[in-house]
Amino acid sequence: MDTKLSRSHIREAAFLLIFEKLFRDDSCEDIIESAQEADVYDFNDEVQRIFLAVSEKTEELDGIIAEFSEKRKVSRIGKVSLAVLRLAIYECLYEENVPANVAISQAVIIMGKYAFENDTQFVNGVLGAFARSGRIPEEKLGDKQ
Repeated sequence: MDTKLSRSHIREAAFLLIFEKLFRDDSCEDIIESAQEADVYDFNDEVQRIFLAVSEKTEELDGIIAEFSEKRKVSRIGKVSLAVLRLAIYECLYEENVPANVAISQAVIIMGKYAFENDTQFVNGVLGAFARSGRIPEEKLGDKQ
């Protein structure tokens, strides 16, 4: 299955899989299989790659979230917010073709669709602090798309 999808669709589909994983102890492969069987949302190999990569780096990503979340411990962050933060920070650090500002602005768009405004502000604040921290590779900061 390698359907051609837009980058924003890929990102949102990966978010949905990451979000689903927060509720289930199933393996990533089982979650992918369930999503394919449900046939509710289009996704391709790129969506699966991102989902698996974020899942693999969950501990590292949660450590970064904890570092920049002044108001809430990771365990107290809502699941939509946590899924979006994991995805956005992963993209900022590891997706070569995604500038950090794009990853962050797309995270805010996903939050606007799936979360309450105060949660969106929280996520934007965490991502803003992360962006100013110097942790994002320089080559990801210079491209203003």
